[in-house]
Amino acid sequence: MTTAGRRWIRRLERCGPLLPLGATGLLVLKGLHPGLPGFSCPLRALTGIPCPTCYLTRATAASLVGRFGDSLALHAFGPVLAACLVIWSLQALRSGRLVPRFLRGRQLVVVGVLLLLYWAGRMGLTYGLGLQAFPLP
Repeated sequence: MTTAGRRWIRRLERCGPLLPLGATGLLVLKGLHPGLPGFSCPLRALTGIPCPTCYLTRATAASLVGRFGDSLALHAFGPVLAACLVIWSLQALRSGRLVPRFLRGRQLVVVGVLLLLYWAGRMGLTYGLGLQAFPLP
């Protein structure tokens, strides 16, 4: 890694709790005001096919403001991600570290595989069986 890259990572690590707190705060604001603009999925914009994380931002925002039914209708991982964001924010605030000590790469791989399996199931229901597994845009 270059010296500039190492400096950038050190600066990012020094921000500690700002990133998770900012992300959580932004999603709470989005949950309270769903009409606020956001990012659209580039894969869905190009191909019309939803990606594994399509509707996850809205689902997480809905969970953070207590609308769990809406959240689950959008994406099953919404409440899980909302809980993880709150835990990450509290942990970062307490420790001053951006990346929690308890987070391991293996955990991220498991979550990634589960997310892909959930997406494959939704794709099979929608495009294989013709059932509506994704919310209408």
